[in-house]
Amino acid sequence: MDLITTFFNIDVLRQAAPLLLQGFWLTILLGLTSLVISLSLGLFVVLIRLYAPKPVRFLAIAYIDLFRALPLLVLLILVYYALPFVGIRLSSFWAATTALSLVASAYMAETFRAGIEAVPKGQFEAAQTLGFSWPRMMADIILPQAMRLVVPPTTGVSIGLIKDTALASVVAMPDLLKQATQTQAFYANPSPLVGAALLYLILLLPLVRLVSVLEARQKRSR
Repeated sequence: MDLITTFFNIDVLRQAAPLLLQGFWLTILLGLTSLVISLSLGLFVVLIRLYAPKPVRFLAIAYIDLFRALPLLVLLILVYYALPFVGIRLSSFWAATTALSLVASAYMAETFRAGIEAVPKGQFEAAQTLGFSWPRMMADIILPQAMRLVVPPTTGVSIGLIKDTALASVVAMPDLLKQATQTQAFYANPSPLVGAALLYLILLLPLVRLVSVLEARQKRSR
């Protein structure tokens, strides 16, 4: 068998396409759900990390350090296979979402921290002088400036999160990689894996280019 027949078999790709597309949409759903949760959780954790009383602040630091150090694959297996022993049973989708969100939120928190700390201290002092409450100061003055600073690194973390959705296949979730490996085994041909790789590129290449554009725009604005 030649290279084209082995890795780019059109007949195999045509027959595998419905399953690959089904897994592709599930991968997008998993990535978007995990992204929304990780952004919200990361912002919540970083605000505790920076402004909560010291004992609570240490808990946020421990959370960030723990989930940045723990391999995602290990956490995914623990969430899916170990939690049922304490009475918590999650579907493969929500187990993957939980593991992805916990890890990504720790990186998001550190990204947000860098953005908040980059806002000039004069902005904080001016807001306090004008009588802004802490929630209004953060919502109206500090966070809008910080979020503009962290858009490129946050987009980079988001790309990593979407790439990591491929690990969800280890908990039998029928995502893109799982469907590709199953159809590859069924047809005894690796073409579905090549098709999955192309779909990942279609999803991620625009995001990679977006990061470059945002970084260039941020440099020009500075």
